[in-house]
Amino acid sequence: MPPLFRALTLALVSVALAGAALAQGTQVQFGDGQDTSGQPVEVTSDQLEFDQQDGTALFTGSVRIVQGALRLTAERVDVSYGDNEAGETEVRRVEATGNVVLVNGEDAAEGERAVYTLADGMVVMTGDVLLTRPDSAITGERLTVNVDDATGVMEGRVSVVFTPEEGDGE
Repeated sequence: MPPLFRALTLALVSVALAGAALAQGTQVQFGDGQDTSGQPVEVTSDQLEFDQQDGTALFTGSVRIVQGALRLTAERVDVSYGDNEAGETEVRRVEATGNVVLVNGEDAAEGERAVYTLADGMVVMTGDVLLTRPDSAITGERLTVNVDDATGVMEGRVSVVFTPEEGDGE
């Protein structure tokens, strides 16, 4: 089978499989699944407002949050925190809005809003979401990612573009 025909057949089979998954969302990989929870967190922004009574912090203006290979940028990030059972202060929820970009290793997701619930390690991104990986790009309306195991689901009129692997020249 000529290499071009083999690549086209592989592309059509992959698109058909992705199409079959659309009814329940398209499974995606995001990052490499390395645990970053014990690594330091660095936050930079133009401004910070916090209220210890309410357990909230608001970062605005070119916000950048980095923890290991995980990076988040946005115009605004609202953080909710409180004491855990051991009496230590911990972040519970992070909501980013405005040109949100979440990067994990070589993978990046862009959207208008992202909510990260730390208790379950889930990030839900909405607003014309674009997920790019080294070999593919996926768009949809909602991306749900488990940052702990690097898996996710893209939902809502999903479109997939990928580069098939080159054949062995046969």
